[in-house]
Amino acid sequence: MARIIAVTNQKGGVGKTTTCVNLAASLSAMKRRVLVIDLDPQGNATTGSGVDKSALTTSIYDVLVGTHSVQEVYQFCDPAGYHCLPANGDLTGAEVVLLDLPSKETRLRAALYDVEQEFDFILLDCPPSLNMLTVNALAAAQGVLIPVQCEYYALEGLSALLQTIDTISQALNPALEIEGILRTMYDPRPSLTHDVSNQLTEYFGDKVFSTVIPRNIRLAESPSYGLPVLHYEKQSRGAVAYLALAGEFIRKRAA
Repeated sequence: MARIIAVTNQKGGVGKTTTCVNLAASLSAMKRRVLVIDLDPQGNATTGSGVDKSALTTSIYDVLVGTHSVQEVYQFCDPAGYHCLPANGDLTGAEVVLLDLPSKETRLRAALYDVEQEFDFILLDCPPSLNMLTVNALAAAQGVLIPVQCEYYALEGLSALLQTIDTISQALNPALEIEGILRTMYDPRPSLTHDVSNQLTEYFGDKVFSTVIPRNIRLAESPSYGLPVLHYEKQSRGAVAYLALAGEFIRKRAA
């Protein structure tokens, strides 16, 4: 049975898609079966997985509106090593369409029932806003992975997300929990980095992953080649960090 994890933060630019794609590739390298679902209309997880958005004839949009099943739309990404349920511009109109459909908040959850046995992990790349796509992700997930950049406004954005998680948990998904807090774009030089990092640890305790994701040029470059960093420059600090995160992830789940 798959562990379904929403990768989200209502604050943009924190490494959400980078984390989704590279954690998926690293888990796949460790022989885990992984499905990435791109729920962001920008489709960055799709292109970062090597899928050509312009060539798509079906996407996550078709799954959400009920015209296609997950199995009919997902595709295997080589060399990334995982399956991807891609997104393109069609997803921009999904919010309006979903509002008129029955069970609008839980359509993704229903669609995933048929594939939960196929995968060990299903990672949901969410848009950086609280809309019906994010609500569907949180209603379907068991855990929420929150990438956080250690900067001044990080905690402010985090409190809004925690409120959202609590609301969804009470209204739609009592099983929802925080999978972990991941410190991204980590630069150890400024004292503010350490201050924010310490505050995160103080508040969330062992929910904060020991692994930190450094600022790394290879992480920034690899999406333009349609590759996770592990398959772009496997010796880079970014690749090593995400492999370490995947190992920590697996150990936590086994504990």
